[in-house]
Amino acid sequence: MFDIITPSTHDLGAFEVRRTLPNKARTMVGPFIFVDQFGPAHFDIGKGMDVRPHPHINLATVTYLFEGAIDHRDNLGTYATIRPGACNLMTAGSGIVHSERTPAAERATGSPISGMQTWLALPDGKEEIDAAFEHVAKDDLPLIEDGGLSARVIMGSLWGATSPITQHAATIYADILMNAGASIPIEAEADERAVLVALGDASLDGEALDRYSLYILKPGQAMTLRADSDARVMLLGGEAFATPRHVWWNFVSSSRDRINQAKHDWKEGKFPLVPGDSEEFIPLPEVPKTVSYP
Repeated sequence: MFDIITPSTHDLGAFEVRRTLPNKARTMVGPFIFVDQFGPAHFDIGKGMDVRPHPHINLATVTYLFEGAIDHRDNLGTYATIRPGACNLMTAGSGIVHSERTPAAERATGSPISGMQTWLALPDGKEEIDAAFEHVAKDDLPLIEDGGLSARVIMGSLWGATSPITQHAATIYADILMNAGASIPIEAEADERAVLVALGDASLDGEALDRYSLYILKPGQAMTLRADSDARVMLLGGEAFATPRHVWWNFVSSSRDRINQAKHDWKEGKFPLVPGDSEEFIPLPEVPKTVSYP
């Protein structure tokens, strides 16, 4: 009925990150090439997230929070605070540098943090487009409500509603909150689809799903998602890519040579600085945790 990807877990000290993509068994689901779920956790007073400036190429990052807040800054001069239910789409294209930090107000009081960080590979012909940033507020994303469930359409078109967020390749992405016993159809139109239970217990067509694992659904088959307890489930996928993508650290590309060029440029300080942030940065790793699989 479906393939299952069990996450690898990385302990970042203040919170855990569970990564399902990329994986040896599967590198992409639609345009999604990187899927992290982080938290839930709670920062102590005075503490917070401090992801120093770092680069990306040939991808778009999608940040979506369940709890907490993150300040985003990038070399385009963007400064935006994301909170639960809103979405940040950062298109790296030919190259971008950004940082992510806990806002001062949350740092002063201590705050929770949990959510999803995903990357979308840019399709053929669009890998080197201009860098851009897009913030869409919670109230501007469609919310489907029916009985004991609410489904927020983060990207693409689902259940008759369409998100206003830019799609570089056809994409579906939704956050589904369900009371115990509630159910929702998982439509079959997208080339590739997957679900991830972030909270609680759920099943697909009667088969129980393990929490935090990524379930790759059979193409063309409509299914029914049911909550066996109060649950939160992420649905993601979209257009299948014909050309393979390589991943090395924060770089994604159809060309290994392009990734090597980005590695050289970051090491040599050829990427721009992030206005409003310090001049510190994450150095190029010798062995990154995110690598291509043969």
